[in-house]
Amino acid sequence: MPERTNTVGPRVLLKRIRDLMAEQLGAQERLDAIAREIAVRMVCEVCSIYVLRADGNLELYATEGLKKEAVHRSQLRIGEGLVGTIAASARALNLSDAQSHPAFAYLPETGEEIYHSFLGVPILRAGRTLGVAVVQNQAKRSYSDDEVEALETVAMVIAEMIAAGSLSGLVRPGLELDLKKPITVRGTGYNEGVGLGHVVLHDPRVVVTNLFSEDANREIERLEAALASLRLSIDDMLARRDVDFDGEHRAVLEAYRMFAHDRGWVRRLEEAIRNGLTAEAAVEKVQSDMRARMTHMADPYLRERLSDFDDLANRLMRQLIGSGPEGRGALPRDAIIVARAMGAAELLDYPREQVRGLVLEEGSATSHVVIVARAMGVPVVGQARGIVSMSEAGDPVILDGEEGAAHLRPQPDVEAAYAEKVRFRANRQKLYRSLRNAPNLTADGEPFSLLMNGGLLVDLPQLEESGAGGIGLFRTELQFMVASAFPRAEAQEQLYRQVYAAAAGKPVTFRTLDIGGDKALPYMRVDTAEENPAMGLRAVRLTLERPGLLRTQMRALLKAAGGRELRVMLPMVTELSEVAEARAIIAKEIQHLSRHAHPLPTSLKLGAMLEVPALLHNLDALMRTVDFVSIGSNDLFQFMMAVDRGNAMLAKRYDMLTPAFLRALRSVVRAGKAHGTPVTLCGEMASRPIPALALFAIGLRTVSLAASAIGPVKALLREVRLAEVSEIVNAALDRGEQPDIRRLLTDYAAARALTV
Repeated sequence: MPERTNTVGPRVLLKRIRDLMAEQLGAQERLDAIAREIAVRMVCEVCSIYVLRADGNLELYATEGLKKEAVHRSQLRIGEGLVGTIAASARALNLSDAQSHPAFAYLPETGEEIYHSFLGVPILRAGRTLGVAVVQNQAKRSYSDDEVEALETVAMVIAEMIAAGSLSGLVRPGLELDLKKPITVRGTGYNEGVGLGHVVLHDPRVVVTNLFSEDANREIERLEAALASLRLSIDDMLARRDVDFDGEHRAVLEAYRMFAHDRGWVRRLEEAIRNGLTAEAAVEKVQSDMRARMTHMADPYLRERLSDFDDLANRLMRQLIGSGPEGRGALPRDAIIVARAMGAAELLDYPREQVRGLVLEEGSATSHVVIVARAMGVPVVGQARGIVSMSEAGDPVILDGEEGAAHLRPQPDVEAAYAEKVRFRANRQKLYRSLRNAPNLTADGEPFSLLMNGGLLVDLPQLEESGAGGIGLFRTELQFMVASAFPRAEAQEQLYRQVYAAAAGKPVTFRTLDIGGDKALPYMRVDTAEENPAMGLRAVRLTLERPGLLRTQMRALLKAAGGRELRVMLPMVTELSEVAEARAIIAKEIQHLSRHAHPLPTSLKLGAMLEVPALLHNLDALMRTVDFVSIGSNDLFQFMMAVDRGNAMLAKRYDMLTPAFLRALRSVVRAGKAHGTPVTLCGEMASRPIPALALFAIGLRTVSLAASAIGPVKALLREVRLAEVSEIVNAALDRGEQPDIRRLLTDYAAARALTV
């Protein structure tokens, strides 16, 4: 056994490890020397280092005190034994009698049965567990806080060795380390499509290259200066005009300010520096520990705060190294943006032609950035938990927006399969482009119209590319979502003029502001928090409550539409009195513009979106009151079925082709025909071929859908004998049973080899 000394402490141990790192040693020799040095300095009879392999097993890579023949032979699964428990929980275990612990597992080949006291810490990097470091003694004792800190500090150095590939020469074929292994992260598909490319971390982790410090006082001075600068920058952001209002944006910054002044956090940083780390390495160590522990916390609120801590640590790191977040380097031509969360405007900062996909740890199908990504035609996967910490910049990745999965560092066979899928989709796109100017007629001569949903300037080129007959839904609120303050009337008018110019004479329907609920604007003051914002002060309710918003928007629309037809629809109409109120406001704006000799629209069509089930019981009056009706299938389904459409747990439980919902839609279509009032539908339902076929079967002839969906829907409708499909679907709905309409139409399409 090596000679034991009483010199224990993180700083002394780290200094000796640094010397070992500088020596010319082989990988196994260096790892053995580190284990021996830890045992000597901590006065332990055993020190063992386990490394996590890609197959989920922890392999003994080095030991001082256990049987040498056990190295590279002994292994434990994650969750198995004390070592596996540490790896699974990412937390240290300090035991005076290890064998009495319920998780203890005896490995006879190691000869560890004579050791009672046990201290094990996870080897962490960026919150990921790469292995476990263990010390043991025969005598029953509890290890001191200094000893725990010493082992955790050295574990960080070992983690950097693993990450740098220093142990690659020790890896046996087929037993690669858990560092660059292929990982599939499951989430929720928010926009269809497949993206093959390389990871671009939206907020890249700063890589620490200098771990060891000679002058602790100097490093603490650097830390204090960086903290002062960080706190000042947060105060500046809070003082800026664009966050003067209450709201989520300000609440996040207030939380940052609180964390930045947290003495416990600062004390841990200073402690890590005094133990021999540089300021940057201290931030990395403390944040990695915090990330690993918070990930396993049961309290969801505390887990959600993890992203705030991560962002704050990244900001502090940049203050220390003197670089800003803009220093991302050149963007690859096939960028897959990976982020915990991001704003809509931030996505628009990336060059559209280089972005192949977006993966988010957070977000929902209706979050602002997802809406903008759809408008850009970018496939999106959300709720991909842990994707940021598992990714490194430049990692190859495949994003599947249909399955809701991101394949990090995919194996060759997976890559080949997706490459084939992309080629297949490309061939399909060629078919769709060839149909762009083909007549919109079904196989039995029934005409149909496919319009496009839009909301930003980046959407407009797709009007021509998709062959859409016009814009059936222009979401005016997107201009507000990507802005840092309310867009002025002039900016609104300019956007609407550009939309008309891009439409080149095709019809455009503008939806008035649909904000509130899940589309809260960070700069808009909210007086009272709503328990159920989806059914709160939103859409037309909000613009009638604050008529200045509607007046300003209508004035901009009326001026932009001078000499053209203006089509406007009101979102979330619940009572017909709301239409009357809005019409009165519009009439006053027309009067105002007339007095000032502004050119007016040649005609004004005012419509209502049918999203609230109450209108289903007032259809005759509705059809007499408005010039057209557009069914908002997303919200109408949500309210009819009492199902939160943003809840991923319910996504597969309820189907929009349920007979009750289709019967309700059919009643709207029939009421429109009876009164001569045009009825359209806009929403996700129209963007998939089989649901779209159901809509045309119940009598709809015009739908507005995502530009990328126009080709597939048109290809299917041109092959269909609509009279035949209508008879089948309506007969099933009339039977008063619960027919499986989706299965019925899927079987119909398969039997006739239709393009779906």
